Amino acid sequence: MTGKWLPPEQQLKELQRGTAEIVSEEELLQKLQLSVREKRPLRVKYGADPTAPDIHLGHTVPIRKLKQFQDLGHEVIFIIGDFTGRIGDPSGRSETRRQLTETEVQENARTYQEQIFKILDPARTRLVFNSSWLAPLNFVDVIHLSAKYTVARMLEREDFKTRLKDGLPISIHELLYPLAQGYDSVAVEADVELGGTDQKFNFLVARDLQREYGQQPQVALMMPLLVGTDGVQKMSKSLNNYIGIDEAPGEIYGKVMSISDEMMLPYFELTTDLAVEEITALRAGLRDGTAHPRDVKMRLARELVALYHGWPAAKKAEQEFIAVFRQGGLPEEIPQVEISAQRLRAVSLLVQTGLVSSNSEAKRMIKQGAVRVGEERISDPDAELELEDGLVIRVGKRRIVRIALRR
Repeated sequence: MTGKWLPPEQQLKELQRGTAEIVSEEELLQKLQLSVREKRPLRVKYGADPTAPDIHLGHTVPIRKLKQFQDLGHEVIFIIGDFTGRIGDPSGRSETRRQLTETEVQENARTYQEQIFKILDPARTRLVFNSSWLAPLNFVDVIHLSAKYTVARMLEREDFKTRLKDGLPISIHELLYPLAQGYDSVAVEADVELGGTDQKFNFLVARDLQREYGQQPQVALMMPLLVGTDGVQKMSKSLNNYIGIDEAPGEIYGKVMSISDEMMLPYFELTTDLAVEEITALRAGLRDGTAHPRDVKMRLARELVALYHGWPAAKKAEQEFIAVFRQGGLPEEIPQVEISAQRLRAVSLLVQTGLVSSNSEAKRMIKQGAVRVGEERISDPDAELELEDGLVIRVGKRRIVRIALRR
């Protein structure tokens, strides 16, 4: 027997792992039973609005669950929301999201396509753009779609309710977003939709719309939101607390080592291929003191780098991390930045080399004692620095560049 036609009950058990909520498990089991009986793969939908160009570990939590569906023989419909991305998903927003331009959406969508197949099987993935069915809708079509949902139901949504209470604006186009995303499910006749817990309202709207269009409602399978490297908020590029899967191996390794000890096990569970039994053993080891948190975190960093760059890169990243962080050495490969001036204020140097994003961040890092020019720690933001070829500038332990004077 192949994995494709595993007994429905066994499939359900595997799919339940790591999920936050399924609406509903009974319906999912029924769909799996019908799938096995008819030897028809389920259509599992995932929608990604390309609001940022890179896929980070937070995105991979639902995408890895999609891969699990594929391994069980089902078909993934990966929808790139090139149309809805121009509306902007209001989920969890306390203010209206900036609408992306068509150029921004298309560029981000291209990057998404390059990265998702690091996880998904291209042979079992149908990649589609929702502009192909949303763009042709005329104004009459949009009115008919809007007539299938009430304003009262829409304002039950928590973020809308909060903004209304606080007197913050809600634009009409934001009310159309859940309808547009729901119509995606109608267009592809989704059996299952998968995403984060912040998408629950949109998923339930889609179920209602499918009923209105005479379809069986999809099952909504929701995954936990991965907390970012700050240990507080969900992983997000806009919050700069993310770990991108396309980042350099050393950068991934270093960022993983910066997370709190409390976050290690959730990261193992949600972002790696480690077996449940091994994670249970790690949990027991951390509890009874037979496993050191640092060693467990290093294993997590190795696993994640290996997933996206291979084991040789993971081993090299670890060796560099040990050399730089434990022994005070320098990594083998240091980015080189051209500078034309031979003298610069410390603040200007950090900004021009790209080690910080602003003068205020430069001053803060200098005052914290996190900046070294060569072997000298800098304490005065206004210090005039003499520059030379090959001079190494460091901010903290991970941000390092080498100066190349432009002649």
